[in-house]
Amino acid sequence: MKKKLLFTTLILAIFIFPSFIPVHNSYNLNIKNNDTIIGIEIGNRAPDISIANKEGNIIKLSSLQGKIVLIDFWASWCGPCRKENPILLYVYKKYQNKIFIDSAQGFTVYSISLDKNKKAWLEAIEKDKLSWENHVCSFKDWKDSASIIYRIKGTGIPMNWLIDKNGIILDKNLRGKRLEAALKKIVKS
Repeated sequence: MKKKLLFTTLILAIFIFPSFIPVHNSYNLNIKNNDTIIGIEIGNRAPDISIANKEGNIIKLSSLQGKIVLIDFWASWCGPCRKENPILLYVYKKYQNKIFIDSAQGFTVYSISLDKNKKAWLEAIEKDKLSWENHVCSFKDWKDSASIIYRIKGTGIPMNWLIDKNGIILDKNLRGKRLEAALKKIVKS
């Protein structure tokens, strides 16, 4: 009888008790949305963010669904970011009107600046000829809510995430030729 009770208790502990233990994962937000975890790892649904553009209008990341989107964190004062901008511009021009294998209609960049100075930010956009529409900035640098959600302070900039038409993260930290290589894999021939 004691063995049966011990066995039953053990089974209950294995299958029921773990569901009461909170799971902590410092990278994922552990929120399920349509059976997908919202987080910043490949395969997660990218956390939605809303930031004002150059004109002060709020642009939500989720408003770009239907396209392949590169979420790109940068700043006008960041040398490596500015060196990366010509590559982003080349890739944007090449893929902006392409159809992708998941039926995504085009490619765009959601450019999040960590600038504090609006004039410097706008001058960098113009000087680097960054022709996509989705330039956003809160002028809070590392304290920006998107920077906190995407843990930019821990990774530094430039940093980016490539998401599919439904907001699922396909890849991250695609710098140099890696960005175009990732897009070539998913563009429709």
